Amino acid sequence: MMWWWGDGGGMGAAGWIGMIFMILFWIAVVVGIVYLIRYLVSRPSGDTRRESQFGPSPQEGKPDALRTLEDRYAKGEIDREEFLQRRNDLMGKSG
Repeated sequence: MMWWWGDGGGMGAAGWIGMIFMILFWIAVVVGIVYLIRYLVSRPSGDTRRESQFGPSPQEGKPDALRTLEDRYAKGEIDREEFLQRRNDLMGKSG
């Protein structure tokens, strides 16, 4: 019986194609493992706040006291006048 190449004693075209796909499969597995290890090593440990692809969130760079004040204002616990006065006090502005 005649194969695509050779006299049938060697590997035909299907064998070569299969071998190429096998090599590509194992390369993809190794690359996937490398990326998984890089992801696990580079992620922040213990800090649940994460930066989005657009940079840090607006709350991230603020002191805790200012963040708490903004949260209280957003919940309606304090009015605008009290919020502005306390924010100015925290920021060191007189006014």
